[in-house]
Parts: sequence; structure tokens; C-alpha cells
Amino acid sequence: MRGVRRQPVFLRAEDPPRFPDPNLYDRDGLVAIGGDLGSARLLAAYRSGVFPWYGEGYVPMWWSPDPRALLSPAALHVGRSLRRVLARGGFELTWNRCFSRVMTECGRRRPEGTWVIPEMIAAYTRLHERGHAHSLEVWQDGELVGGTYGVQVGALFAAESKFHRRPDMSKVALVALVGSVFAAGIELFDVQFTTPHLLGLGAFEVPRAQYLARLASARERLVDLRRLVPRIVLPPASA
Repeated sequence: MRGVRRQPVFLRAEDPPRFPDPNLYDRDGLVAIGGDLGSARLLAAYRSGVFPWYGEGYVPMWWSPDPRALLSPAALHVGRSLRRVLARGGFELTWNRCFSRVMTECGRRRPEGTWVIPEMIAAYTRLHERGHAHSLEVWQDGELVGGTYGVQVGALFAAESKFHRRPDMSKVALVALVGSVFAAGIELFDVQFTTPHLLGLGAFEVPRAQYLARLASARERLVDLRRLVPRIVLPPASA
């Protein structure tokens, strides 16, 4: 029947790691419920334009919302105050130095709750150990003060979360991440949903169908981020 959208499929842990076409689902994009967080299923999800998002005590829920939020070097907005922070320096950037710790910090001090729960940390750490998930850390005086992490599939980088323990350090992490991974060959940088904070940094929305079409090309390209050296790559200042 025309216009009818499918209900989410129910997965068992033993089911094959594959997902239905997200284009067949409504704009909220809940495409599947259940399954497990094994590396094969997680990679299949990201290859399909799907990601897990749920709270502690729930079964996995798998989403592909419409529209989808992206960032790019051309759209990245770095305001004057953040440019001053970046110009002042006084911080060190590292890559993949302490992935699990970055994930743990991303889930802490969130009164509204978090989806970065222990089973997620364990699952994404396994992806990291296989070279499919990466973290960028920001340090000051030997202290971890900011960071971000995400999943890579080919030329896709799906940024998952970020944190700061000193002002502006999560913004520093995100600016460094965008510039560094695009310089290394990433073509599609997914941030899933827009928020006021991400919109202020230049995030923009595209229809899910467009995202999935770009993903189909990006996921097949070979990009090696394992030895990336993070750096700040600033867009031109606005007039």
C-alpha cells in the first residue's frame, strides 16, 4: 500500500549481521530492535547507514533518521573566540592514545543520561582494536581535557560523541577531527542529528536518501586512519 512505512524488524543475536533498507522506514528511522553489539553487526550497521542508540537496561535499537546531519571542512564554522583559543594553543592532540577512556569520559557527567553505557564501550573498544574505531584526545599539562571518537568504514567517519573538562576543548577536538580525517581521505563525516551546538559549528542536514547514496560510494573506498597525525586545519575566516 502506497505511503505505508515498515515496522522495525526484530533481531536475534544469532541472526546474520544485516539490516533492511532504511529508505523503507519513517523519518524517525527505527529500523531494527534487538540483536547484539558484535563487531560484524556494528560494521554492517554503519555500512547500511544505521547506528545503535539506546539506554542502559534496554535491548539494542538501530536507527537511520531522516534527515541526516553532516559536517564538512567547507561548512565548518570556527568563530572568533574559538580561533583565539586555537591560536593560543597550549594543548596537545593525540590519536588513538586512550580510546576506551575517551568513550568513558563521553558518558560521564550527563544529568540527562547517556547511551555510552558499559556494553557500548566494550563493543566499540573491540572495533577500535580491529582498526575500525578511532579517538582524538586533547591534553593540557598532562591531563585529558577533551576528546571525541567515532567509527570508520572506508571513506565514512561517523562521529559518535565528544566531551570536555575545560572550556572549548570538545570544540578543539571536533575541529581537529574534521580537518585531520578529511586531509587523510575521508569524504563523508556523519554526526547523525543536528543540535544547537553542532549547528553553531556548521553542521547541516541532508535527506536520508542522499546520505545513503553518498555512503554507498564512500564505504567502498580505502582510507587508512590508523597512523593519522591530528592537526588543526582551519577554514578561511568569515568576512
